[in-house]
Formats: sequence, structure tokens, C-alpha cells
Amino acid sequence: MTHAGSGRKATVAAEGGPDPRTPLPELLRALDAGPDGLTSAQARERLTRYGPNQLRRHRRRSWWRELGRQVVHPLALLLWVAAALAWVSGTATLAGAIVVVIALNAVFASVQERQAERAVEALTRYLPQRARVRRDGRWQEVPTTDLVPGDVLAIGEGDRVSADARLLDGTVEVDLSALTGESQPAYRSADAPDHAGSRTEAGNLVFSGTSCLADEAHALVYATGMRTELGRIAALSQRVGREESPLERQVRRVAWLIAAVAVAVGAVFFPIGVLAAGMPVADAFTFAIGLLVANVPEGLLPTITLALAVGVRGLARTGAVVKRLSAVETLGSTTVICTDKTGTLTENRMRVTALHAGDELLDPLPERPDRPGVALCALAGAMVACNNAELRTDGAVGDPTETALLRLAAGLGLPDRPDRAARRAQFHFDPKLRLMSTVDAVGGELWLHTKGAPEEVLRRCTTVLTADGRERPLDDARRAELTRAVTEQADRGRRVLAAARRRLAATPGHPPGGAGAGPGERAGVERDLTFLGFVAMIDPPRPEVPDAVARCHTAGIRIIMVTGDHGRTAAAIARQVGITRGDATVVTGVDLDRLSADELRRLLSDRREVVFARVSPEAKLHIAEALRADGQTVAMTGDGVNDAPALRRADIGVAMGRTGTDVTREAATMVLTDDNFATIVAAVAAGRRAYDNVRKFILYIFAHATPEVVPFLVFALTAGAVPLPLTVMQILAIDLGTETLPALALGREPAEPGLMQRPPRRRTEQVIDVPMLVRAWAFLGLISAVLVLGGFFVVLLWAGWRPGDPTGPGSPLHGAYQQATTMTFLGIVACQIGTAFAARTEHASLRTVGVTSNRLLLWGIAFEIVFAALVVTVPVLRDVFGTRPPPPELLALLLLFPPVVWGADEIRRAALRARRRTATRTG
Repeated sequence: MTHAGSGRKATVAAEGGPDPRTPLPELLRALDAGPDGLTSAQARERLTRYGPNQLRRHRRRSWWRELGRQVVHPLALLLWVAAALAWVSGTATLAGAIVVVIALNAVFASVQERQAERAVEALTRYLPQRARVRRDGRWQEVPTTDLVPGDVLAIGEGDRVSADARLLDGTVEVDLSALTGESQPAYRSADAPDHAGSRTEAGNLVFSGTSCLADEAHALVYATGMRTELGRIAALSQRVGREESPLERQVRRVAWLIAAVAVAVGAVFFPIGVLAAGMPVADAFTFAIGLLVANVPEGLLPTITLALAVGVRGLARTGAVVKRLSAVETLGSTTVICTDKTGTLTENRMRVTALHAGDELLDPLPERPDRPGVALCALAGAMVACNNAELRTDGAVGDPTETALLRLAAGLGLPDRPDRAARRAQFHFDPKLRLMSTVDAVGGELWLHTKGAPEEVLRRCTTVLTADGRERPLDDARRAELTRAVTEQADRGRRVLAAARRRLAATPGHPPGGAGAGPGERAGVERDLTFLGFVAMIDPPRPEVPDAVARCHTAGIRIIMVTGDHGRTAAAIARQVGITRGDATVVTGVDLDRLSADELRRLLSDRREVVFARVSPEAKLHIAEALRADGQTVAMTGDGVNDAPALRRADIGVAMGRTGTDVTREAATMVLTDDNFATIVAAVAAGRRAYDNVRKFILYIFAHATPEVVPFLVFALTAGAVPLPLTVMQILAIDLGTETLPALALGREPAEPGLMQRPPRRRTEQVIDVPMLVRAWAFLGLISAVLVLGGFFVVLLWAGWRPGDPTGPGSPLHGAYQQATTMTFLGIVACQIGTAFAARTEHASLRTVGVTSNRLLLWGIAFEIVFAALVVTVPVLRDVFGTRPPPPELLALLLLFPPVVWGADEIRRAALRARRRTATRTG
């Protein structure tokens, strides 16, 4: 065994690795390794040089960068301006309070983003945790992260390959679908000739992240981590940047709008305060700060962040792990779901439901079949012989289709285990030929057993086995009859597999073909076959899928099946689960390749019921692009590495948590832990609910801007004759004290009736739109402002105040003025209660959702009442916020505020519902 030598060869491997397709002696020299593996010392040294065998995730933004991003948000910038003005005006306490608000908002948002990232990292890793390698001259298990180039790796049936490797001895069947998208097993042999084409086509290479389905081999590791084929694709996928979600863009846009309005209002009323009201410059600064702070909804960002985080946690409980908080909102706007078939709509559990042998069609299969006849025994025997799966007491091992064939034989009372000792040669499944054959010794003779696509098997058959075991010529009429029978099964959503056999002339000791047989030799053997019959299998739809599909139709969401399966099978499954209701347009991969981007977009726009069959993972990318170009919000499912670009291009990339690869989970926005289509629909419903709840608490927060701003306007417009009805510190107490918990509780509001009966919102629809602002500022806010100012003036007039009377410190009315501002503060709190109940529904009456159905809101209201009472009664807090309890008989007026605010909005919603009903009847 050679030992680690000079650094030159190691450098070559570290920079890009040696070419594994070179002759084996050259590869061993390049890796400075031997067929007996490495020593522990060599492995440790190489691990230090190459790094751990794992895929690097996106480099996360450092905590201080994330924090920095939060403190330069437009709303935060506006608060920085307010803090600077407060500092310049000499009110250091107010400046410090505003800076604390900025810091709390930034920390809160950053923590929530980090929690979402940790939820994703908690997903199980795609690579196996341990691998069997030869080190120090013996076989031992090591963590897969410790594998290094030069290790000799043992690969057995059922193992997940842990690194890219070149076979040293043995043969294996591997599932390369994670890399190539091809669902059929691939045959790999140490004796395969060196291949000059792509690495994935080389017959002696296996790759990280793929699975061994049968046999065993030893392999030389030549690449680990990001240097593997899986790592290379992951690196390409990670170059695509992340776009802001619609919610992120809209909140940023509204934040700038609020900032502009606040600055403009401050700029206009600052000279009014100095010139018209005769205020000192310092007081005018305080006045401008008050306008800025009153206009800024300090609780908006942390409330949105927490509400989306709650949505993320709720989705995780349903089986959907969302990687980005803002994606919850995007889910609610989904208009099209492009879904795979196998495992997502179906159970990924093949079962034989019908068979044709001799002249008889058994459909359905009898529960207790009679003793099988000659033809049925021959069909089942060929299916078992030409098979690499195995039934075990602890479950089946191998391809689901082949295990279904073994279960069929077992149910017929026939041998259900391939006789590996009798196998003399094998022609592995060829995806182009769509055939697999084995050469087996049976009763002293050699027989070729073939199974595959019915059209390919029939094309190679010249005779057919009859029910009594005789062979008769396969004429055109019989061939057409069999073709019709196969088509009928495919039309019912079943996968059809045919079998044939041929007695070979060669002696048992010298079989034709074998592992290394060329195409010409294979073609010479797979001919003049005797057709034995076919079996029809079904992967049953998940029982919950039809209901989920119906919910999508009711919600106006379009579903498009995109699968690699046969067109007739895909169309039949689409009909069974309700995706299509009539004759769907089936577009194959070949058809799709002929279409230009404009033609594909027109096809998707003109024909609502489309099924894409036999498509490659790359075709998914074109479909996603065409739908997005048409203005759709697209959710796209995928599990293979090649699906990653399409998942990134879609608005919501949905990866399979059980069968998906690490790369697709990295590229996706959402990961399904149960691989179930119904979970996607549940996630869409949760997204709609989260979106509605975001609108509800934004409405709630914005509604209080009017009663906070109007007092400052009254002060300015009366040229100071009316004192400021509210202080800046009292505004901060409202925005960050009494307002926050009810707003967060609205983020947990149950779904409004009819959530999944309305069409998805348009892609251009704004989460903060004009009707919402009118309802918040001009209706709920204006009503609250009138009530609040009424309470303020009642307290002052009760004390004998007249416009223009001094109310500053030392004046006889100063105590009454503090009581009046306290009444304003408490009035806004009381109006918040009415607004909270009004905001719970956008269309329906409160009675339909239940007054007490949101217990968290009731607790939030209880908290704000207690908090307001503490601010008014605790001496220390009274000094900070400048409060003083009003007379008890005036405090009783506050009991009227909540029902007035809520009742007015209830009447408004009832009028809107009546108008909508009238429009529906007349329309």
C-alpha cells in the first residue's frame, strides 16, 4: 500500500480532483492511495486538507449584518431622525427611549429570522450518517463527514453512497434519479470500460447521495463534499440570489411612504408652531418629534415578523417546513400548483391490480385465486426471474415495481424469490430500450426472460403463449388485440409491464451476453421472443388528495400535473383525483421541446386542463417561467437535484422531505416532511390565513395613527390655544405597550369563514391597499380621534379651562391638563379595544367567528388595561409618562368608547354585505 507522499498530488485533488475516468492504476497514483485503503493518520491529515465530507449551505448573514439590516429599515431610519431631533432639543430621555425602541425592534426581527433558519437546519441530512471504510487494514465504520479521497468504501444493497467513488470490484445497481432524474436503476460494474463521456454515464462510477438497490462492491473515493457531482450542482444552485417577497417589498414601500408623510407633516407644522403659535424652538422640536413618532407604527415590523413566525410554526405542525418567514404570505397568493405524481399525489406503493396471461384477462385480481394455469405460471415465473428485488420479513428491498411483482407471485402461491444461483447473465434495464432481461438456467436449459414496456416487448415477439402452454404465431390481429388491451389498462391510470421468454441454444456453461454485453449482442438475444402476457399495476392515489384537489378548485387554484410518467397513466390519475374534469391536453416532453417560450405561455393560458408527461426536470423550469410570465404565482414540487433550478424559479419551491435531495431542500422555499399534496393545500390555506391576519393587525396598528396625530394638528391649527392633548412619551407607551399584545393576538386569529371559497388574490394586489388605509385612518381612526378629543376637552372644561388659558408647570390648571392628557391616553387605549374586535373580520360579522374564539386577544386586551392602569397609578411611571388619574365620574365615559368604535364598523360591514348580495342578484 502506498502512503501519503508529496503535497503535489494532494494539491491536484484539492483543486479539482483527478479524473476518475482514467485507468485505475493512474487514478490510484493521482490519489496517492492503494486498494487496501488508508491509515488513520493519513485520513486525519487529508480531512484537515480537504475538509469534512458535507455540502456547504448558503453562507448565513452574520448576526451583526442581520442586525444592521434591521436598523436601517425605512421605519427605523425615521425613528433615528426623531431621536436626533430629541437630542438636539435637549430631551435626552426621549432620545434614549426612541433608541431603545429601535434596538428592540431590530433584535426581535433578527431573532425571529434566526429561528426560521434553525428550523430548516433541523431537517434530517440527506447523506447517511456513517459509512464502512477500510482503514489500518481492517473494515470499520466512520462518520460520513470523515470520508476523504483515497478511502476504500464498502457499498451494499440498501446503502446510500456517501461520496463520489470508482468501483474497485463487484457490481451494483444504483438509483441515480437524484442526479439524472431517471427513475430506473442504473448498472455499475468495476469491469466496465473507461468512459470518455460525462461522469454520470460512466459504468464504473458511483456518486454521493445516490442509493444502492442491489448487490455489493468496493469503491475508491475520489471526491468528497462540494467537489462531488452533488456538490457541484449545489454550488451552481446557490449562486441564484433571493428575491424579496411581495410582502417585504410592500412593507418597505409603505415604510418609505409613511416616512415621507411624517417628514412632510413635521416640516410643514414646525414653522407653524414657531411662527403662528409662538412656541420656543425647543418646544417646536418636541412638537415635530411628536408628529414623527405618532406617524411611525413602531410595533409594525416586530408584529409582522412574529405573526409570520407563528405561521411558520403552525405550518411545521402540518408537515410543511417553511424556510423564509415572508414565504408564508406568498403561499396565500398561490394561483397555480405544479405537482409531481408519484409519492405526492399517490402513495408511492405499487400494487398489481390486473394481469393478462394466455387468452384470459384477470381484472380485478381475485382475492383467492384458483390454482394458476400454465400461462399464468410462466408469466409470474418470468417476472420473478427477471427481478433484482427481495421480500424480507422486515420489508421489501429494491425497486417498488419489482417488489410488486414478487408480491404478485407470492399471492399466487408461486416462488417469490429470484434464484440468483441460476442466473447466468443479465442485461440491465436500458432506459432507451425500456427493457431488462436475464439469462437463467432452468431444468438444464438456458432461458432468456425479458420484461419491460409492452410496446417494446411486443415488437420483439414472434409467438404468443396460449392458455394450454402451446406457442402459436403472433399475427397482426392478435398483436392489435393485445395492444388494445394494454391501452385500456393505461387509460385507467395503470402502469403496464409485459413479459416474454425464449429458449436459448447456448449451453449452460457458456451463456450469451452478460454484464458487459454490447448493444449488438443484446439485440441478437432479445429477439424472436414468446409473449407471455402483461401485468397492470397502480400506485393508488392518497385518500386525502381528492378532497385537497377539490379545495383547490373551490379556491380558484389551478393544478397542473408535471410528471415523468406515461401520458395516459398521468391523465388517468389526474382524472381520478379530480385535477382534470374533462379531456385534458397531454403534452409530452417531446412536444414541449418543440414549443417556443411564447407558444408554451399561450398553451398554458388558453388550455386550463393540461397534463405534462414524460418531461425532464429541466422542462419544469420552462413551465415555471411561462406561468410566471403570465402573471401567475407558482408553487412547484420537486425531489431530484435537477429540479433545483425550477424550484428556485417558482415563487414557492416545494421539496420532498422524505425522498428529496439535500440540494432540492436547499433550493426550495418549503419542505414537505410527509411528501403529501394535501399538505401543500393546507399550507396554502395557512398562507391565506396568515395574509389575512397580517392585514388585520396592520389595520389595527394604523387605525391608531389618526387619534395620535390629530391632537398635534389641533394644537398647531389653534396656534397653541389648545394645549397638546398627548405627549410623545404617552405615544410610545401606546405603540409599544398597550398596542403590541392585541396586535400579536390578531396574528393568531382563526380563519374567516369562506377562506378557501374565494379566488386567490392578484399578484399585483397590495397587502396595504387604499381601502384598508381608508378604513384605518378615515373611518376607525377618525371615530377614535373624535372620541379621544371629546374626552380631553371634557376633562379640561370640567376643571374650568378656557381656550388660551395657561396649562404649563406652575399654572393652576397644570394638574387638570395632566388629567386631560391622561384621558386622551386612556381614550386611545379604550378605542384600541373596539378596533381590535372590529379588525377581527374584514367581511363577516363578529358573531360568525365568535366573540371569544380568540382567547389570546382577550388576554391581550386584559394586559393593555392592566398596563394602562399601571402607567396612570404607579408613581414612578406617572413621572416618566406625565400622567394623572382623571376624576372617576369622567373615567366612566371610557366604557362607551369600545362599543361605539366596534359598532360603527359592524354597521359598515353589514352594509357592504347587503350591497354585495344586491349586486349578485342583479348581476
